[in-house]
Amino acid sequence: MMKVLKFSGFLISLLLIWEACVYFLKVDPYTLPAPSAIIKSFFVDFPEYYPHLIPTIQLVLLGLVCSIIFGILFAVILNLIPALNDYIYPLLIMSQNIPVIVIAPLLVIWFGFGLLPKLIVITLVCFFPITVSLLEGFNETDKDLKKYMQMMGASRIELFTKLEWPNSMPFLFNGLKIAGTYSVMGAIISEWLGSDKGLGKFMILAQRAFQVDQVFVAIVWIIMFALIIYAIIEGIKCFVLRWNHE
Repeated sequence: MMKVLKFSGFLISLLLIWEACVYFLKVDPYTLPAPSAIIKSFFVDFPEYYPHLIPTIQLVLLGLVCSIIFGILFAVILNLIPALNDYIYPLLIMSQNIPVIVIAPLLVIWFGFGLLPKLIVITLVCFFPITVSLLEGFNETDKDLKKYMQMMGASRIELFTKLEWPNSMPFLFNGLKIAGTYSVMGAIISEWLGSDKGLGKFMILAQRAFQVDQVFVAIVWIIMFALIIYAIIEGIKCFVLRWNHE
């Protein structure tokens, strides 16, 4: 609670300094609007940007689900079949070095302007931290306990389900928190491709109309979405890990 209060005080101080700089330096609102103008736009322009919120939320959730599925799938395959590590793991690393903003137009050419290219963009951005974190959790399994279970006649599947998977839960949730925050930005980037709805589209329209305050409103919503997803995953983590421990 103290950390939250300290951060809140620090954030309010920054906003007051920002407000004072804009006012005394007479900064053009088309260049940098004051926080008060952004807050006003947040409430006054709500009917204008509300239709863009739901599509972004839906896209974020769908993309995050796809990222979780593929991230866990890759990690489980690489753990159960270690021989594939030398072939697949380098490809996973290479996938993270491809600029999404460069490959995104190609996805539109290949798959059109529908939902599929947007989900691919979010999955490319988000699945990697899940896979890496989960693999680290598998590798951190107690070796002595693993040998003991093998001596007791445990099969490979039993080792995985009763030892490696439960042990990897904290690592998995760490990866999920990273992926959850990335998923919002991945959705915004995917909406830049050619969507007719969503905060990404709203930001482009506001930028073209020189409504910089509305651009900042979209940024505020992006931050809020990321924080909400982070908090939800943290809450699920506390519940699951306490149950797992018990």
